[in-house]
Amino acid sequence: MSQAALINNYGTPPVTFVRGAGAELWDEQGRRYLDFLCGLAVTGLGHAHPAVTAAVAGQAATLIHTSNLFANDLTAGVVATLDRLIRSGPGGDGEAGRVLFQNSGAEAVEAAIKLARKHQGYGRHDVITAYGSFHGRTLAALAATGQPEKHEPFQPLPQGFRYVPNNDIEALEAALDPSVAAVMLEPIQGEGGVIPATIEYLQAVRRVCDERGVLLIADEIQTGLGRTGSWFCFQQSGVQPDIVTVAKGLGNGFPVGAVWARADTAAAFLPGDHGSTFAGQPLALAAASAVLGELEAIDAPAVARRLGAELQRRLDAIDGVAGVRGSGLLIGVELSQPNGARDARDIASACLRSGLVVNGVTPTALRLAPPFVLSDEQLSEGCDILAAVLKEG
Repeated sequence: MSQAALINNYGTPPVTFVRGAGAELWDEQGRRYLDFLCGLAVTGLGHAHPAVTAAVAGQAATLIHTSNLFANDLTAGVVATLDRLIRSGPGGDGEAGRVLFQNSGAEAVEAAIKLARKHQGYGRHDVITAYGSFHGRTLAALAATGQPEKHEPFQPLPQGFRYVPNNDIEALEAALDPSVAAVMLEPIQGEGGVIPATIEYLQAVRRVCDERGVLLIADEIQTGLGRTGSWFCFQQSGVQPDIVTVAKGLGNGFPVGAVWARADTAAAFLPGDHGSTFAGQPLALAAASAVLGELEAIDAPAVARRLGAELQRRLDAIDGVAGVRGSGLLIGVELSQPNGARDARDIASACLRSGLVVNGVTPTALRLAPPFVLSDEQLSEGCDILAAVLKEG
């Protein structure tokens, strides 16, 4: 396909995929690939999942869009399921939370920032995030992203954001002052290299936020909905955030996101404070409803724990792998780099040529985020492909 009419935002795509099924993709030449990336942790149920396909097709033939001036009959069910899953871990008892639908992860982050500022009031507007974090590419989400090198082409960015080292509670405490509205953290930094926050750190952050009256926002856009072995990754630390952002896996490829907030926090938003023409439309919620139903039916967290443990075991045994980190089916593979060997992006390209889709998330690390529908045979085949690519040197 010609790229001439496209703005050169993504470079030249190396492959054109035309069909997918489960954990497999096919290009326009009919060549098969194993998908260990899921469109960046999106298609957790695999490609062309029959329940999602039927839900989207059926809704498209019924009602696609009316705007948020009117209600639709899918909202209540999706809201109830999201709220139940978010509050299913320790500390999630009590009053039900509230949900605001969005179209993407970046939009969910924007809404979360606005909600935190509105809730805290004038003078309490700063948001603290971690170095290495990634929260999106809109101006405010980019400003919240703790990667200064990504900021430079777009300066000046919106004010009110500051950054501290990840997993450093002393640095966080030192950064807190009366202007801080919220702390926003990824339980595992995805784009930053699949770097987990420790359980002890997240527990300490929750304690400090409570002491200072600061909101805790969990960015679960990449880690949520079973991928890391629990419904939401923050649940593994036994804390309950005040605000949670969700997207990626919620639609299995259909663009949909959401912000969940405790009821008292959510009450800060009044009609007109935030909005989106397409957010929460019937077609998006039909996809989300089907996805949530299927994830619960297969017990996605249990599947992620089982497949993730086996995948980590297999990866650890590969020559050229220096270490494996992450949780469930969000895995970072740190590569050995003897004698100036190819970096991770070169390795990812070689894997693609060999029929395995992964990505080089840092110069030394690959990111793997395979689907819940991955078979044991496909898991072994993918590891064999990576081992062969690394053996080539």
